[in-house]
Amino acid sequence: MFAGHFGLAAIIKAKQPQVPLWALMVGTQLLDIAFVPLFLTGVETIETIRDGHGGAYIHAGYSHSLASALLLSFLAGLLSWRQWGRSSGLVIAGTVFSHWLLDLLVHRPDIPLLPGNSGELSLMGLGLWNWPIISISVETLLVLAGAVLYFRSAVKRSESAAVFHKAGRGRALLAGSVVGLLLILSLVTDLMGIN
Repeated sequence: MFAGHFGLAAIIKAKQPQVPLWALMVGTQLLDIAFVPLFLTGVETIETIRDGHGGAYIHAGYSHSLASALLLSFLAGLLSWRQWGRSSGLVIAGTVFSHWLLDLLVHRPDIPLLPGNSGELSLMGLGLWNWPIISISVETLLVLAGAVLYFRSAVKRSESAAVFHKAGRGRALLAGSVVGLLLILSLVTDLMGIN
């Protein structure tokens, strides 16, 4: 669902142009960024499922718990608020938390409420990954919506600039096209399992 997270970042950028795209992209992946050092040190793991469908149980009990997602969202929002103002801070906080919400939809029940599954509460996940056609469709929809909305927004912003000229429109077309292409490439790598 890497591509789906990126697609959502592009959708948010189209609606909230004051927030830097790079910050939205990092925000949508912040839980996975936190996962990497925990995975490399063996604190969190990935267990391959041999059920004929492929896939894995991701044991990300610290980086992807509800409490951790809320804390990372708060911290990212606070830093963004200081950097770009209140509105951008709230957008970034919501963007970071959107990762947890999307993971809740697609993950098998492997997401804890508390870090390390303290209290051994029930694990969450609606398991959309169990239905590959549906999960691929949802991810594709997010990517295509992100590509189209970002492209339109870039062109519209260039047209509404105080001093509109051909070079500005050309840069907007190029930016929109590059972001759209990168989103589609991220979807292809997701579908091929190259992430």
